[in-house]
Amino acid sequence: MNETPRFVIYAHNATYDKLHQVATIGLTAAAMGKDVIVVLLFWTIKKVAEGRINMIDFPPEYQKYSEEVARLLQERKIPSIDEMFKEAKQVGQFRIVACSAGLEYMGVDTESVARQVDEVMGLPAILTMAAGAETTLFI
Repeated sequence: MNETPRFVIYAHNATYDKLHQVATIGLTAAAMGKDVIVVLLFWTIKKVAEGRINMIDFPPEYQKYSEEVARLLQERKIPSIDEMFKEAKQVGQFRIVACSAGLEYMGVDTESVARQVDEVMGLPAILTMAAGAETTLFI
């Protein structure tokens, strides 16, 4: 029996450029038939909890390009992060899980994140689920 290849993305950084990569790579992998698991850690948990997943922000060294890139994203009708996550779920196997310890570390209420992800789980369960993944990325 062939198992669907797992593709795990640990999403730690929460600036728009990093989340865009998580979304586009995750969507593409799901469309290619991979079992995609996006694990939200630290800053991504905070951003999701605050409802700012689509906020276009960049690291300080790229601030001077923020307005131009935001304009180009809008002009070219690039889907938002949450739109890409929804599409990934429609085209393939795509799950978003949040690390329960990360919720505590970031001072985030479980309910504010739980309704926006597929599951909240502890790190041992996450590592067990990710074991043997074909691809593992830390973004």
